[in-house]
Amino acid sequence: MTVARPPFSEQDRQFEGPGDVARGELVFAAGDCSSCHATPGQSDRLKLGGGMALASPFGTFRPPNISADPVDGIGAWTVTDLANALIGGVSPKREHYYPAFPFTSFTGMTASDVRDLYAYLRTLPKVTGRPPPHDPAILFSIRRSVGIWKMMFFRQGSTLAHLDGDPVHDRGAYLVETISHCAECHSTRNAAGAIKTDTRFAGGIDPQGTGFVPNITQEKLHDWTENDIATMLQTGETPNHGRVGSSMADVVDNTALLSESDRQAIARYIKALPPIPTPRP
Repeated sequence: MTVARPPFSEQDRQFEGPGDVARGELVFAAGDCSSCHATPGQSDRLKLGGGMALASPFGTFRPPNISADPVDGIGAWTVTDLANALIGGVSPKREHYYPAFPFTSFTGMTASDVRDLYAYLRTLPKVTGRPPPHDPAILFSIRRSVGIWKMMFFRQGSTLAHLDGDPVHDRGAYLVETISHCAECHSTRNAAGAIKTDTRFAGGIDPQGTGFVPNITQEKLHDWTENDIATMLQTGETPNHGRVGSSMADVVDNTALLSESDRQAIARYIKALPPIPTPRP
């Protein structure tokens, strides 16, 4: 039961047809893909050679090369390969991906967004070279052990988005909970590295254990308006005339590329999050 099984076959017709490159660029931006996969030490956010070290209590993980290079990147992948990675957390080699890759959120993606993202990725520069391998803790040194983790904490195709029938709110729910995977950083994790449901969006120690991520529920953002949140996502400026920093500055570089309507949708959903106290360290 711990074997990695891709959820989609090459015959799956929902991924047929050309993707929309322009829409794929927006999916790429909303997903903050470049923040993890851009090659360190250079300024071009579209050179996706990977390699940034992500330290965690479970080892050090390095995002792979996802450029269009057919040998070192994903240039030889099919759109179904991409869907299996994003939605199932399974590689073309039928290996589990470590949950440092947020497939736990991406699993709720629509087929059309996967097609569009695939189309856009194929337009980006080829980057040669592969990052160093992951250095996981002993518990995860055997990839099949991730299968046990998935059985406990992963529900393929599911989402924790709360919908209320308002198109703006519900678009925000999809962006926040799935594509932008905000909870992956703004939540506290249990001893196995899975998000604690009762701390979702309430902040806490960051996944790398090197700092503190802010609470973005109404416990802390009750004085912010939807426009305040949308402005921060475009400019990085906060209502008290400050600026976001650390990894959130990279996020803003991407959310600034979204449409105003999508930033407003994110803001509406964030503003609707119920107040949850920030967990103690």
